[in-house]
Amino acid sequence: MSSSISLCRLHMGGRSGLEKCFKKLNARIQRRLGTNVVAARREHLTKDVTLTEQRAEYRSFEAVQAERLEQAERSVLIGCPNNLNEKKVLAYLSRHGDINKCFFYENYGIYAVVEYADKGSIASLHEGTAIPSVDHESMVPFKSRLLSLRSLGPVEPPNSKAGLQFQPQTTIPVNLLVQKLSGEESIGQQITTLREAYQLTEENIRLRFLVCSLLKDIAAAYFPECTVRPFGSSVNGLGKLGCDLDMFLDLNVIGGRNMALPKAGFSLEYQMKQDNSERAVTQNILSVIGDCVNHFGAGCVGVMKILNARCPLIRFAHQPSDFQCDLTANNRVAMKCTELLYLYGELDQRVRSLAFAVRCWARVHGITSSIPGAWITNFSLTVMLLFFLQRRSTPIIPTLDDLRDVAGPTDRSVIEGNDCTFVSDFTKIRHQGNTETSEQLLYDFFEFYGTFAFDRMSINIRKGKEQNKPEGAPLHIQNPFEPSLNISKNVDVKQLGRFVTLCQESSWLLQQAENKAPQAAGGAAKATPWGLASLLLPSQEPKGIKGRKTRKREPASEGIKSLLESLKKTS
Repeated sequence: MSSSISLCRLHMGGRSGLEKCFKKLNARIQRRLGTNVVAARREHLTKDVTLTEQRAEYRSFEAVQAERLEQAERSVLIGCPNNLNEKKVLAYLSRHGDINKCFFYENYGIYAVVEYADKGSIASLHEGTAIPSVDHESMVPFKSRLLSLRSLGPVEPPNSKAGLQFQPQTTIPVNLLVQKLSGEESIGQQITTLREAYQLTEENIRLRFLVCSLLKDIAAAYFPECTVRPFGSSVNGLGKLGCDLDMFLDLNVIGGRNMALPKAGFSLEYQMKQDNSERAVTQNILSVIGDCVNHFGAGCVGVMKILNARCPLIRFAHQPSDFQCDLTANNRVAMKCTELLYLYGELDQRVRSLAFAVRCWARVHGITSSIPGAWITNFSLTVMLLFFLQRRSTPIIPTLDDLRDVAGPTDRSVIEGNDCTFVSDFTKIRHQGNTETSEQLLYDFFEFYGTFAFDRMSINIRKGKEQNKPEGAPLHIQNPFEPSLNISKNVDVKQLGRFVTLCQESSWLLQQAENKAPQAAGGAAKATPWGLASLLLPSQEPKGIKGRKTRKREPASEGIKSLLESLKKTS
């Protein structure tokens, strides 16, 4: 009989002690596996229903983008007075057309995002908008959809804005998040709660597309048919409130390009200037657009032209939205990466939930940073998560090669000689049937990378398996669409070592959660941090491993095996 059972008998005595110990061991295994048998079956059935609903409601990345951009074209951003009366403002704005949606937020003042039902309402609104009368001669008369509303009537009572509902634009502080997570009843619920607290809201997404649309109005002075599209975290489903806004000036949508030449007769072509290279063209375009944003872009401040970077860009802050913005003009590979992450997130809800948990954990401990340096980037961390999910005994997501194999003719994409083809419709992808819980996957993620052979192996989500690492960088993660590039070449030995050590410590901390009975949300006023919440506390050496850099222990699979053996002996 196992030593744990003997100890239970010693302390509790007799049959009652044995029963209590049996229940304790059974509960421990249930927590390790994430749920009991009944709950597992229920969760499995729920996932099947959810997956069916997802496939029925699935919309491609391009379809979502097109709808969002069209909504933004019918929207305006309005700075409002502090003595705002919502009903009066909406009644005034409704004179120009029906309003589909309107919401307010605070950012050094009150702002309203107003979406009209028809684009013609914007023209009507512009006709009724005045040029500022003060210092008119020193202002550039550039008409945009960033407006200011001035109250000409009597001042409203000071408490009149108390009835306004302001939409959040930033995440809650980590200490409040930890407190919120500590009151949950399971690590799985903690993971869900973290995602709900951090992910972009519907209103924040609309604001991001509106800012892109305002930038498009400026660029359209030179390229009337251009489009400015967001990419990265703003649209791949992994963005958190307050993340930067990456934008892509898309000139490929301009009409008249790549027309098939007739076999006989005449053909008209635009006369254009030719530069030395595509890179030079991109730099010149961004240089001119940067000057326009700097001089004529209302609300745009701190404009920097970073044209000699590998990917030239314009960086600035958009004050009304409080977004830090990067504008590029030739970054189609980044758009494909964005679409790929969106697709993986749509395939399985666990992908995004785990991504939020891991990325929040990494930021709290300084594994990632908004400042350029030797840190692991969010993109690299996300690719590592995808690779881990591909490496399960029953894969949760397919490899990039698998997605390419089921792609249709319209999905074909070759960018700068690189094959960027993958299926855009996830209803064509076969579901593998993996039923592991998010709790179990989070624990195994830390254990997987806490023991990964970074010194010898490279991470590759195209193949979904480890490959021999080229000499050079400590961490090698192959770019999904540019195989010759290492997306983590900036990471040094020290930062990789910190990542591995924190993975080992986090795995250990989650293991300790098995022995802790979590407090219900309605229990103590301030629950003790446990589970995922304990991982978001400042780095500290776990008890029991003082003076040791890492803690050697048996893998999760062996631990579960030993517990099952104990239960057999008990029976």
